[in-house]
Amino acid sequence: MRLVYGKEMQALDRYTIEDFGIPGIILMENAGRGTAELIISRFAPEAQRGVLVVCGPGNNGGDGFVIARHLFQRGFPVKVLSLAPQEKFRGDAAVNFQIAAEMGLIAGFILEEKDLSLLEEALKECALVVDAIFGTGLTRQVEGRFAGAIEMINQAGKPVVAVDIPSGLSADTGRPLGQAIKAALTATMALPKVGQVIYPGRELVGELEIVDISMPAKVIAQLAPPRFWLQENWAAGALKPRKPDTHKGTYGHLVVLAGSRGKTGAAILTCQGALRGGAGLVTLVCPQSLNPVFETTLTEAMTYPLPQETAHASLAQEAYQNILLFCERKKAVALGPGFGLHPDTLALSQKLVATLDLPMVVDADGISALAGEPFHLKRAPAPRVITPHPGELARFLAVNKDEIQKDRLAAARYTAQETGAVVVLKGAATVIAAPDGREAVNSSGNPGLASGGSGDVLTGLIGALLAQGYEAFVAACLGVFIHGLAADILAQRKGPYGYLAKEVAEHIPAALKEITLRRNFFGDRDHL
Repeated sequence: MRLVYGKEMQALDRYTIEDFGIPGIILMENAGRGTAELIISRFAPEAQRGVLVVCGPGNNGGDGFVIARHLFQRGFPVKVLSLAPQEKFRGDAAVNFQIAAEMGLIAGFILEEKDLSLLEEALKECALVVDAIFGTGLTRQVEGRFAGAIEMINQAGKPVVAVDIPSGLSADTGRPLGQAIKAALTATMALPKVGQVIYPGRELVGELEIVDISMPAKVIAQLAPPRFWLQENWAAGALKPRKPDTHKGTYGHLVVLAGSRGKTGAAILTCQGALRGGAGLVTLVCPQSLNPVFETTLTEAMTYPLPQETAHASLAQEAYQNILLFCERKKAVALGPGFGLHPDTLALSQKLVATLDLPMVVDADGISALAGEPFHLKRAPAPRVITPHPGELARFLAVNKDEIQKDRLAAARYTAQETGAVVVLKGAATVIAAPDGREAVNSSGNPGLASGGSGDVLTGLIGALLAQGYEAFVAACLGVFIHGLAADILAQRKGPYGYLAKEVAEHIPAALKEITLRRNFFGDRDHL
């Protein structure tokens, strides 16, 4: 499913109205009716005890008037409070205000902060609140009576349904613009917005539902940006079906460059992620002194021991030519987990990233080797995927970690453009950016993934997908989603956290099964 910023959604609306010829009042009617139906399906008992619709001075308020009308027509007791005088409403919103007024639904106006007493009383009498104060176009800080109304609604302890977006939440950054509504359910129009699916906005949105306002699919396909919200339906369309007459050679040979003294687990988990992710063959290129550890642990993967830097048991620069020769006729490379930070090993990482002519996913120590030196990625002769967490990306860009977290998608986008690599910025709602402008935000995963080794499994999984021939951005997106879904399945079976990274790897086949079962029914083949 496509994912948009506020201004992009406004542009789609304008094109639908002005060029496609669908009147705005029809879109508003569809938005209000669809939200009302959603309210009835989710909150009918609360709605029967009284609904308070709080409307602001714009089209979001217009949607609120339509919602109030449809709920009233279905027999639910409804009151509307307006935070703007009648003359402030224009166009379609003015039409729907007038209809609501003629039906006797307008219970009062809150035009100054002293008028908030009306809201206080109305909140005591209702069982459900509809927030139609501000929409996705809001960019300024919320102040005055609007901030007071939002705070009062949040403190009332009543379930809130937000119309399009919780009022006060930035549709672009997911950050509150001062005060913001905390909703139980958000009914957003046509497409999800970036600020609704990244944190902290994801927590304020509550359950997110998309309301079909009859925006033509042609408009979305042609004009919506190549930014995607990764869900199971999308994965069902992206995952390639396997034919019966295939063999291990069909699914690629992945070379894993990982492991050093004290970090053998990272290499093992990377290989497990790759094997569970469907790579036909996996070989771990490792320091020769550690080979006995890997040979007794990795029964399905092969090993290729090479000369090492003695003190830290990590691969040395002298292994470079051997690695180049070994990688001939292989399909992809995963580099970095536990690879080591000895200067000799860092130099080897840089050289391999810059010269090895195979698709490569780079993580952990591999990213550390590139910190402050993105030109190694720019020189690469084949696609590169880097998978930093915020701290690693901050070191890579030589900025403060808070700068990364302030706008994670923007940070990933900038890094992709600067390096020419696909960037997977890990964390809650992992974001992915490609140098050609494609972007994605992941929907799967849970806090149980916040443990050592999870990223190593992801690296192996993305490497396996590269080895199977997936294009770099698709491999990154699919790997991130499958990894998160495996963790979600595991959390349901074992508990919300405390499970192990190796167990996430073990549940990758279950995630693949769930996605495959959906393919014939719900596959969303929106082009990446």
